[in-house]
Amino acid sequence: MHPAPAFRVEDRAVLLDFIRAHPFVTFVASVGGRLFVAQSPVVIRDLDGEVALDFHLSRGNLLTPHLTQGFRAVALATGLDAYVSPDWYESADQVPTWNYQSVEAEGSVAPLDEAELVALLDDLSAQEEGRLLPKKPWTRDKMKAGKFESMLRGIQGGRLFVERLQGTFKLSQNKADADRLGAAKGLGDHPIAQLMRDVP
Repeated sequence: MHPAPAFRVEDRAVLLDFIRAHPFVTFVASVGGRLFVAQSPVVIRDLDGEVALDFHLSRGNLLTPHLTQGFRAVALATGLDAYVSPDWYESADQVPTWNYQSVEAEGSVAPLDEAELVALLDDLSAQEEGRLLPKKPWTRDKMKAGKFESMLRGIQGGRLFVERLQGTFKLSQNKADADRLGAAKGLGDHPIAQLMRDVP
């Protein structure tokens, strides 16, 4: 993530809301000297004040066998992004850049037991079906008897205990107002343009 303080977001509530809005995250882990990357939707858990991200992986994922012993990982949630042309700034002698939003959650990962995995899947379905209202939510009760249990054997659940949570919302905050607003105008109806206009 960009190291400039102007782009840093440290408000945990804002960062967790961002992950809730962008729950399909990328996990990066180094296990035994090898890098692994996996993607999964997450559900945020509040465990007596400790924040965790619950997720699941296919049994065929190369990272899955390592869940048994546990490992450290970074989960990256990404949002809007856009190329910014220097032609859109009022000031001269600028360079191209990229504006974006991302949040990193780092911590140790441990496996979920079967009951926790089932709870995760139910909660994940409810979380995502809730975005589709007024559609009647799907639940696993609609599946044939035994089908859910059969499919459950193909996945493994994990939990990342969040020790570090950091966000970067790079929206041209480091530019003069005229340059930032000029870039937002240049982006037209791109949704990140409104976020740039709303910078305090």
